[in-house]
Amino acid sequence: MKKLFAMMLVVCMLLTGLSALAEDAPLKIAVIGPFTGGADIYGKACKWGAEVARDEINALGGMQIELIELDDMHDPETSVTAYYTAIDRGAQMIDGTTTTGPCLAVSAQAFEDRMFMLTPSASNDGVVADKDNMYQVCFQDPQMGVIPADMIKENGMGTKVAVIYNISDDYSTTIAQSFKAEAEKVGLEIVSETTFIEGDADYSTQILKAKDAGADLVFLPIYYGPASLILRAAKDIDYAPVFFGVDGMDGILTLENFDTSLAEGVVLLTPFSAYDTDDAVVSFVEKYTAISENGVLPNQFAADSYDAIYALYQASVNAGINGDTSFEDACELLIEQFSSMEYSCLTGTMRWDETGAVNKLPTAYVIQDGGYAPYAK
Repeated sequence: MKKLFAMMLVVCMLLTGLSALAEDAPLKIAVIGPFTGGADIYGKACKWGAEVARDEINALGGMQIELIELDDMHDPETSVTAYYTAIDRGAQMIDGTTTTGPCLAVSAQAFEDRMFMLTPSASNDGVVADKDNMYQVCFQDPQMGVIPADMIKENGMGTKVAVIYNISDDYSTTIAQSFKAEAEKVGLEIVSETTFIEGDADYSTQILKAKDAGADLVFLPIYYGPASLILRAAKDIDYAPVFFGVDGMDGILTLENFDTSLAEGVVLLTPFSAYDTDDAVVSFVEKYTAISENGVLPNQFAADSYDAIYALYQASVNAGINGDTSFEDACELLIEQFSSMEYSCLTGTMRWDETGAVNKLPTAYVIQDGGYAPYAK
């Protein structure tokens, strides 16, 4: 009897030890995005934003977070490979992917595998469509077309509008189509519509057509790279319309070797400004610049990824997820949390609808003196 009791005591001690180990195991979150290549400003921003959140959470002394950081080079096939690498390394959920094309590919596979994804910045509505395990921190692309068209009309920002977009990119194309539909609805005159494809280096043709058509406003639903070249091309022919961009242009001021004076007066939409004097923003900017390359300021992608990590952590704590929970089990528990919770964070108060879309809206800023200022008519 004593031997049996002793054996039971040993088993209990072992189980207790294993339980303690499980509780001590970190929560593993994969961060997938382009850390190299043409969209690396976005991927690096998401990575560094996630690292700031991880460091803050780990300093609290509760459940720790381990980030599994994987570069997808803004390529769908590479992103799917990174996704499987994340699973092999024990990822339980994903902060990502950063850009839309890769996220469309990865989210389809994650839906089949039952891996929960919270993308900080992939904004195409197709990312979350018919996928109960896929949620967004950023607003969706159709909003990025509707809001500018309404704003341009209501504020009299332009009477003749040109649209230049990347026809090889889902993000750019979706926003452009949404903008054109809303422009027709509200009575904006689109006098020029031109496109380009990924990798183009010369935008003089598109700019010349906009100028010849008499456009006094150019809508750019594109990323910062081609936007910087378009602004340069406009300067070369002394063409100075109002340029209106969306969240993909955020980061243009930190683009290497870019003359920031070319962006003076550009209007763009974003949920975050590093120039805000709010205490939470000031603290985030200070911590972010301490770890980013050359002390670069955070853009909205950094803030969205920071918020994504906090949201995943809070939902995990609420649901009782720990470092020993399988990603399949974590997925179902996180779906339950995200379908009902509200989370206040750096980029606003977030609630999610049944599709996984977030409810927050962007803010309009104008670039002035190398920084962002709230747009005012």
